[in-house]
Amino acid sequence: MRRKASLILLALAVFFAALSPLLRWYAFPRLAKVPPSQYQETVLEAKNATLLDYKQFKSVTVPKVTIVQTLKGNVEESRKIEKTAGKDVVVWDSLTYVLDDKGQFVSKNPERYVFDAHSQAPVHATGEMVDGDPVKREGIEFKWPFLTEKRDYEYFDAQSRTSAPIHYKGTVPFHGLKVYYFEQTIPWTRVPFPKAMPLGVTPEVAKQTGLTRWYSTKRMFWVDPVTGGPVNGEEIHQEELRNATALFGQDKITAFSGHVKMREDYVDHTVALIKKNRTLILLLTSYLPWGFLGLGTALLALSLWLEARSRRPGTPAPTTRTEPEPVRA
Repeated sequence: MRRKASLILLALAVFFAALSPLLRWYAFPRLAKVPPSQYQETVLEAKNATLLDYKQFKSVTVPKVTIVQTLKGNVEESRKIEKTAGKDVVVWDSLTYVLDDKGQFVSKNPERYVFDAHSQAPVHATGEMVDGDPVKREGIEFKWPFLTEKRDYEYFDAQSRTSAPIHYKGTVPFHGLKVYYFEQTIPWTRVPFPKAMPLGVTPEVAKQTGLTRWYSTKRMFWVDPVTGGPVNGEEIHQEELRNATALFGQDKITAFSGHVKMREDYVDHTVALIKKNRTLILLLTSYLPWGFLGLGTALLALSLWLEARSRRPGTPAPTTRTEPEPVRA
């Protein structure tokens, strides 16, 4: 019986030891993915910001500028693109809506971001755009890959429609998590006017006056390395209108300047969501693989122990009965 039990335990040990790397290196890359129907809303604020007042034709300081950003998964478009892409694809329709301290419209910036559900790498498809302009993204946007690494990534900047490195700056504590801090600086760059602006101003009207729009920002993200989801984001954002002498009496005028931060209640909500999702990722990458490996090792040790006991010295060897030889006359 001991010999049979040790063989069964040995078979189970081999099974769990083989299952450990399969979960980490085979199941995880296929099972971990961003759901196509995700919806997320984030509110950011810039307090004591500078904003261009189009009625007074001058820059003024306002108590607060509010930025509402929504990400909505477009399941129907995801399915269409998957048919030709041959992979799991997520389509996010994003809208960034800017309001002044009185709740009046300042600008908006719609985007469509198409990416691989597993790796978060961009997938180029019809409909990929920023503010109605077709784009071909390189690098990530909004979300880092699962199991984010301590390295620089290419990050897409929606204002300039270009990608630039976002630099890993270190690991820091944040609301009970150890997160990676990333930073990107976009130098002063000429960028397009938004399609929608206050008082019905259009990009065509702005161009006729000779105005040009310039932008610079310092972008900061605190990213959970397990899920790749940002738990916090900030920008020191600046915009100028140049060649503005005809309208504003000076060559440069500030259109917007402020330190944009996530509102605290949205930070708390995001952290709670990240903590919930990271447990599922850790099950596939750490808890179950290491648990199965430990279980396999324990079963192997128990199997060897039972086998050793069955062969212990002093155990009487089985005797065999021999028939007496016949007597020959």
